[in-house]
Amino acid sequence: MNIRPNKNTEVDRIVEIWYEGSLRAHDFIDKNYWQSQQMEMKEKYIPMSETYVVSKGKDVIGFVSMLGSYLAALFIDVNHQGEGHGKELLDFIKRQRETIQLKVYKKNKKAVDFYLKNGFAIREETLDEQTGEEEFLMEWKKLSIVI
Repeated sequence: MNIRPNKNTEVDRIVEIWYEGSLRAHDFIDKNYWQSQQMEMKEKYIPMSETYVVSKGKDVIGFVSMLGSYLAALFIDVNHQGEGHGKELLDFIKRQRETIQLKVYKKNKKAVDFYLKNGFAIREETLDEQTGEEEFLMEWKKLSIVI
């Protein structure tokens, strides 16, 4: 496994992973919504984010995108989910930040459980205005050890 900053040539692959993952994880949202967001992901969101990819050999199999301390996206290729790569990427980011916040759809129980298991706490419930779906604002804070 290799985690590294993404290359501009990998944006199409990143968007593909995001799209397929979004369809699977968010089956409660119309797939046309995700289709309509692909160009913005490619031209706006990925370029403005600090994005790292995890690869197996030459194949990009997942990515994480950060905007400051906000985790904007964490997706693993649907064929490689459950292999620990999401935790690898999350741990990689945790080593670089004091706090991390993210939003996750309440109905995406698998993701909510993943973040809870990895030290995040639910801070509040919000509503995603674009989809009308309830979300959780979650937060992780690095533990400071006082001696």
